Amino acid sequence: MKLLRVGPAGGERPALLDQDGTLRDLSALVDDIDGRLLCDSATLDRVRAALGAGVLPALDATGLRIGPPVGRIGKVVCVGLNYHAHAAETGAASPAEPVLFLKAADTVVGPEDTVLVPRGAEKTDWEIELAVVIGRTARYLESDEEARAHIAGYTIAHDLSERAFQFEHGGTWDKGKNCETFNPLGPWLVTADEVPDPQDLSLRLWVNGELRQDGHTSDQIFPVAQVVRYISHFMTLHPGDVVSTGTPAGVALGQPEPKPYLRPGDVVELEIEGLGRQRQELKSA
Repeated sequence: MKLLRVGPAGGERPALLDQDGTLRDLSALVDDIDGRLLCDSATLDRVRAALGAGVLPALDATGLRIGPPVGRIGKVVCVGLNYHAHAAETGAASPAEPVLFLKAADTVVGPEDTVLVPRGAEKTDWEIELAVVIGRTARYLESDEEARAHIAGYTIAHDLSERAFQFEHGGTWDKGKNCETFNPLGPWLVTADEVPDPQDLSLRLWVNGELRQDGHTSDQIFPVAQVVRYISHFMTLHPGDVVSTGTPAGVALGQPEPKPYLRPGDVVELEIEGLGRQRQELKSA
């Protein structure tokens, strides 16, 4: 299933995109697309049954905002330097273990919402990422198979970064990762049964119509299941938590000088095979 949330920010309603591309209202069945739903197999089965029976009312998508596909996100866990080519382009050695950092849940916005370039920013960068949404509480997972069983589905994350904040102001990466609007998510949560192999997905990102990132999840240093299993030994993952699994090569940081960092007025578009497409216009904060 392709689950999503539509409507004004803070007032989104649950919906579903059917196989014909028609938007269907889920409000009569569920309150929201969130961790409570994703760990409730009985309710998910009722949603599937209603979809199969053709009884879900259609929604007029004209002018309807698409919000983040998951509500009430507890935490966003990100993996840095998780593609061989991306590590190489930044001059970093491939890490021996996953590099982890947290992104605040309040950075999450819809896939077509405005992205705000922070005040004082000098080096705002793009990063397309495959995001995993957790469906069952994950603690000390012992195998990749067990990790896969804890994944509710997948979506697209845009892990925007302000590199000057990230690397030139001391401390941790968090300064450059947690700026307002720096995590567009969506458009859909595609349930795990529709993504048979998360290591077989293409990722592309354009800036002002120019292709900048053209990667494939097969280039990940640490595959999706291994990442989820690894994280579960350092923190508990709860239903509705999001794991961003790293970005492929092609970011501004990895380009020759002058590096083409983002500016107000730029337009970024990104897509992952089978998971939909995002588009953001950048404005000054």
